[in-house]
Amino acid sequence: MKTKSLGRYIVIDPKICHGKPTFRGTRIMVWQVLEMIAEGMSWKTIIEQCHGSITKEAISEAVSLAQEAFVKQAREYAGEQANS
Repeated sequence: MKTKSLGRYIVIDPKICHGKPTFRGTRIMVWQVLEMIAEGMSWKTIIEQCHGSITKEAISEAVSLAQEAFVKQAREYAGEQANS
């Protein structure tokens, strides 16, 4: 598997973090940042905790991709419920 770009800031590289989505040029996994957001941490604090390795734009992309995945999953679930 080759490196796959999920956006401008997020990549999947089988050689980094076992192929989990990370922020480009880092070993910071996207799920970790999404978890920080879910816990109510401010984006500024997240950036500081990541030593400035990610930007507000990178976090925004992660949130946007998570939202798209949620909507897709919800539609698939609703479709399964409608067909049951």
